[in-house]
Amino acid sequence: MPYVTSLMTINLAKQILQWKYEPPYDLYNQDDDEESLQELLEQPYTAVLNEAGQLIGFFCTGVSAQVPAGVRLGVYDKDLLDLGIGMLPEWTGQGRGREFFTFVLKSISNQHNTQSFRLTVAEFNARAIALYTATGFVKNAAFSNGSHTFITMEKV
Repeated sequence: MPYVTSLMTINLAKQILQWKYEPPYDLYNQDDDEESLQELLEQPYTAVLNEAGQLIGFFCTGVSAQVPAGVRLGVYDKDLLDLGIGMLPEWTGQGRGREFFTFVLKSISNQHNTQSFRLTVAEFNARAIALYTATGFVKNAAFSNGSHTFITMEKV
């Protein structure tokens, strides 16, 4: 299924803030408030639409893709492009991740002219870790924010 990127709009950002993931993935739920809306609109977030124009995901790069506890612990000291992704909750666990993530990597690579990336994922998220590993990422660092353990993964 072909995807296209879109600038983040208020309408798209509000849709994302309504997304709710089932436990334990509810860690990825965002607050539906003005601060979260502004982050989606003002930081480097890009919407991903399917061929019908439906919002099916997003990605972000840079500091927006980093976990604050990891920043404090220095796990982002290497000069790599950080990336984060989100997919429509109804689409997760349906075997669509590889195609979606490959599209995101290609889009970010074209935007930033790089093939070297880092991402951060909750340690319990085995299906995401399997996807990232299958697309060439390797585990690097682990850290805790006090309630969850995260790992960074790199593709260089």
